[in-house]
Amino acid sequence: MQFEDLYQPLSDDAKRRAKKIKLLICDIDGVFSDGRIYLGNQGEELKAFNTKDGFGIKALINSGFEVAVITGRHSQIVQQRMTSLTVQHIYQGQEDKLIAYQQLKQKLALSDEQIAYIGDDGPDMPVMEKVGFAVAVNDAHPLIKRLSHYVTQLPGGFGAVRELTDLLMLENNKPLTSEGTSS
Repeated sequence: MQFEDLYQPLSDDAKRRAKKIKLLICDIDGVFSDGRIYLGNQGEELKAFNTKDGFGIKALINSGFEVAVITGRHSQIVQQRMTSLTVQHIYQGQEDKLIAYQQLKQKLALSDEQIAYIGDDGPDMPVMEKVGFAVAVNDAHPLIKRLSHYVTQLPGGFGAVRELTDLLMLENNKPLTSEGTSS
């Protein structure tokens, strides 16, 4: 099965870049979620996460890829969700995402071309300008889309992360499903 059979045509450049990836870094708000933040009367914060994205992340990790999140906000909900998905590298409260990016790159001994990043807005731009494979969700800000090597067919919070994990797995000859994987 090819990626194009499931989603949309993929440029030769995107295919070439995807084959080199060892680490996927994701933003949270607007990527794993639809960008909305729900606040309750008692000040509690709620976010909705898509289980398809969760399945894709777990399958990607089970296939040998590293996964990280870098987000400008700090939320216990994000910590819980990412921990449940077995994400090992969780950077929250990162106003300057490049600092966390450089730490991750050094910690995992990777080059820029081995790293993919999926984002949706201005704070993601500095990291997206560095990585080997910059991806924007479909409903990202136009400047982020212009900067990207690939724009997902699906919007943030509605399967865009799963689309990217499928792309990475298919281009690296990994099966899309993994036994024992749940979302």
